[in-house]
Amino acid sequence: MQRVYEPADLLEAELLLVMLASEGVTAHLSGRHLLGAMGELPVNGLLGLQVADEQAERARLLITAYNAAQPLDSDEPVEVAGVLLC
Repeated sequence: MQRVYEPADLLEAELLLVMLASEGVTAHLSGRHLLGAMGELPVNGLLGLQVADEQAERARLLITAYNAAQPLDSDEPVEVAGVLLC
């Protein structure tokens, strides 16, 4: 197993786990259970995404592409006066 990425928080870790799984890469999140002890442990480096050695390079490429993604122009809400967009 290789540690391929250090997520900033649990939300990012869960998103990346699902994304990797959707691409056929099995990943394990280490450090999830240490988050409750953050008052006594260093904040950085608790979480880590780990994958099998043979999937490490592909996982790194997928995570890099995921982090570099930009929103599409069509995702911008249309301004309509007097209408609340939720």
